[in-house]
Amino acid sequence: MPIRPLGLDPETCLIGAHWQAPAAGHSLPLINPSDGTTLCNIAAGDADDIDAAVAAAQAAIQGDWGRSTAAERGRVLARIGQLVTAHADEMAELEARDVGKPLKQARADVTALARYMEFYAGAADKLHGETIPYLDGYTVYTLREPHGVTGHIIPWNYPMQIIGRSVGAALCTGNACVLKPAEEACLTALAFAELARRAGVPAGALNVVPGRGAEAGAALSAHPGVQHVSFTGSVATGRLIQASAARNVVPVTLELGGKSPQVVFDDADLEAALPFLVNAGIQNAGQTCSASSRILVHEGLYSQVVDQMAEKYRALRAGPAMDDLDVGPLVSARQKEIVTGFLSKGADLEMLAQGQIDPGAPEGGAYVAPTLFACSDPAHTLAQDEVFGPVQVIIPFRDEGHAVEIANGTDFGLVAACWTRDGSRQLRMAKRLRAGQVFLNNYGAGGGVELPFGGTGLSGHGREKGFEALYGFTTLKTVAAFHG
Repeated sequence: MPIRPLGLDPETCLIGAHWQAPAAGHSLPLINPSDGTTLCNIAAGDADDIDAAVAAAQAAIQGDWGRSTAAERGRVLARIGQLVTAHADEMAELEARDVGKPLKQARADVTALARYMEFYAGAADKLHGETIPYLDGYTVYTLREPHGVTGHIIPWNYPMQIIGRSVGAALCTGNACVLKPAEEACLTALAFAELARRAGVPAGALNVVPGRGAEAGAALSAHPGVQHVSFTGSVATGRLIQASAARNVVPVTLELGGKSPQVVFDDADLEAALPFLVNAGIQNAGQTCSASSRILVHEGLYSQVVDQMAEKYRALRAGPAMDDLDVGPLVSARQKEIVTGFLSKGADLEMLAQGQIDPGAPEGGAYVAPTLFACSDPAHTLAQDEVFGPVQVIIPFRDEGHAVEIANGTDFGLVAACWTRDGSRQLRMAKRLRAGQVFLNNYGAGGGVELPFGGTGLSGHGREKGFEALYGFTTLKTVAAFHG
């Protein structure tokens, strides 16, 4: 039986107050990555549906939503968080089946989505302007105002989390949103929109138009009625979206790829580090922008780390999402093809260890066994390019300077970590590592919805998460009053 998130018809879009079929009446199959079968069909929205959604968002800005107070918006977001928690089991199952991630990871994503709503509910009335000392006879102050209509193009790997940090922050600051979820995985986006509607988000303040990126996504990023675009995804698509939005001279937040290193010095607490070294590379089958795909290890500790990580890898099992193993399938057959292509490029490297695909895994699933390589050349393809699969390389380094050179030696700069007991080295490395987030003796800090997130270089620009995201979703107005 086809999946119906919260009883919805998945072949519809939320535009204004109503769920409705796309204007052209087209749909797309949504494939279950665990077995290759069709979960259901989803709406294939296009430019006409985006036009209608933007018009509904503009009407919301001119109506009740635009006149709402910060405290009122906060109460709505709090109610959304409560409804997400109340429907946690269904949301987790939707995410697991849709994306292919193990159920325990999907449950963590539901918790994060609810937490984003709680955080931004509390932040809504805490975003203040400033008064500026100026000339005698003047009072000068600043206001933080919403952009207006914001476009949100989210990927398939973490739909709930990215909705939380993107749409949550935009609604908190009074914007009206048009959301285009990925065509590979959009069920929780539909469910979230329905929960938001039930929580009292006014008609048009949140609109959802599923569809292909080349049609609905391109129309949204280029729409002259959109005042800000938020995108998470590939570098190639990010370039297209930024160029498209630039024609309308609107700001863009881009969270793109990564090739994030963990640097392990010879004084590291290896027992504490080891779970992070492995899990940060295989979580969500490695389909994570901030995945740690490079492990840089001091040559004095190298053989010990190799042995212990290889042992961990040999114990890993990949299988269907609902079996809740270490690793689920990749999101699609196409993604499996990409990752296996990268594995073939590692034929000249030493394969240290490989996990196993569970014997009971369906043949139609997009499974790739987690794979660990030794790599002495930091310029190798597997040490430079984002694989977006459960593949890690271990690279030796000589000293601190050499470690920094390797760590910063890619075009990306999203996340980095350093493992050392030396406090002075921790501070030096935090300054020298080129990344938007640096973790010392940990990796990811438990997700941390409060922690600003974003990158440098090909990892993008702008910041999401935490209070910092609210500045990106607002524009600053300066008011200078002369009173003599």
